[in-house]
Amino acid sequence: MKNRLLLFLVLASMSTIAFSQSDTTWNKGGKIAVNFTQVSFSNWAAGGENSFGGNGLLNLFANYKEGKKIWDSNFDLAYGLVKIGEQTMRKSDDKIDFLTKYGYEIAEKLYFSTNFNFKTQFSDGYNYPNDSVILSTFFSPAYVQLGVGIDYKPTDYFSLSFLPFTGKLTIVLDQTLADSGAYGVDRGEHYRFELGAAVIAMFQKEIMKNIEFKSKLQLFSNYLENTENVDVDWDSMLSLKVNKYISSFIGVTLMYDDDINIVDENGFAGPRTQWKQTFGVGFAMDF
Repeated sequence: MKNRLLLFLVLASMSTIAFSQSDTTWNKGGKIAVNFTQVSFSNWAAGGENSFGGNGLLNLFANYKEGKKIWDSNFDLAYGLVKIGEQTMRKSDDKIDFLTKYGYEIAEKLYFSTNFNFKTQFSDGYNYPNDSVILSTFFSPAYVQLGVGIDYKPTDYFSLSFLPFTGKLTIVLDQTLADSGAYGVDRGEHYRFELGAAVIAMFQKEIMKNIEFKSKLQLFSNYLENTENVDVDWDSMLSLKVNKYISSFIGVTLMYDDDINIVDENGFAGPRTQWKQTFGVGFAMDF
């Protein structure tokens, strides 16, 4: 609980800094969406199980520009639950992702840049159907990445950052997960530090009327160990707006981390490509 309170205070402070300015050089806004799904059967010959669920999304952004200086910040939250038949309620989505970068123009559309990224999740994740084995929890894992390099920003909706001096800290506070060496930390340790190079590409644009595409691709290579193994974190979402308050979205996340071992159905543990796909229709509002 103390860790959750600390994170809330840190994020609240960041939001206050980013959103309390009144200078006209700030471009600020966000999106909130709440989606529900429900399926019910009665004497249905083809079979099936009753289910219901829902998820919520929140995106906040604040972009500042004055002379040669730019400061762009993006904050994403997502959480979802689903219940199928007699099963207990299960988590279907969980994300806390904050990215901010500050740049100083050194040539046209080219900036000397510092990037900071923080990622974790809200609640416990389990090895279903076994709900006694925790695979993740708050700050287990959490990722903190700080990099310095060059940012190319030809338009307001696209940027490409190359950060040859990047530190990445993996945090696993849960003792059981730390003892098992989860997420690449040494057994019993709570932290793993890597020094390497990162590439971050971001795109957000209304590609057609009422259709917005948002994508963030992050690549990281560790100078200290297995440099050829590149970590991949790609998150994309296509939003389709029906009217002022109703919209739908399709989200895809791809991840690969050579330090994360996943056990398959045959009991083999090793790094694997991770996929997550989400879809929802419901209430949405831009502000």
